[in-house]
Amino acid sequence: MRLLAVFSHPDDELGCLGTLAKHAKRGDEVMLVWTTHGELASQFDNHSDSEVRRIRQEHGAWVADTVGAQHHFFDMGDSRMTGERSESLQLAKLYAHFQPDVVLTWSDDSPHPDHRMTAKITFDAITLARIPKILNEGQGGHSEDIEEMITAHRQPVRLFQYVSSASARPVVHIDIGEEIELVKEVFTFYQEFYGWSFTPEDFLATRGAHGRESGVKYAEKLQRRQAFAPALEFLI
Repeated sequence: MRLLAVFSHPDDELGCLGTLAKHAKRGDEVMLVWTTHGELASQFDNHSDSEVRRIRQEHGAWVADTVGAQHHFFDMGDSRMTGERSESLQLAKLYAHFQPDVVLTWSDDSPHPDHRMTAKITFDAITLARIPKILNEGQGGHSEDIEEMITAHRQPVRLFQYVSSASARPVVHIDIGEEIELVKEVFTFYQEFYGWSFTPEDFLATRGAHGRESGVKYAEKLQRRQAFAPALEFLI
């Protein structure tokens, strides 16, 4: 199984890190993707553009390595994303290359415009990745170009998103009890970098609350983008 997590800025992935780590530990292929470098964070006020990208690339590489994932940065511009077709097409080409079975992303109604645009292009790219003519627009079509043609990704893709209180889509909980120390480590890294007042103990309390909803000690909570939960073989 291949999981692709698509977010706007480094640290957005904190809501599903335990899930990604759990799948990586099981042997699934996992990739973390950021659509921007989060270059407008106030911590970078006195840094050059190239230095910001270097620091963010280092952050992403460390987080991905900690989780056991591959990673990729796009450069769509912090707080400049528009959700337009060209952004979706960049992501669709990555889908075609990675061939994900599951994609995770932001909710549709997050307050940050980059988050909403990332959710939009993540959804749109699923369709674009299915269409060879779109993926290969601009290719010459000659025999010598055949090896460079992009193969469409036409297999079903399950899309999960961060929870929105405005959405009635089915909620799923993932038990991350064995991954909680790893998740705490990454949260603490970001918390110290940004100087958040939200502490590691506060963060663990939210995961504990999700766990109590689902009968485990710690959990992450997502919504599946479909109208109803999948059918069960039996109740238990």
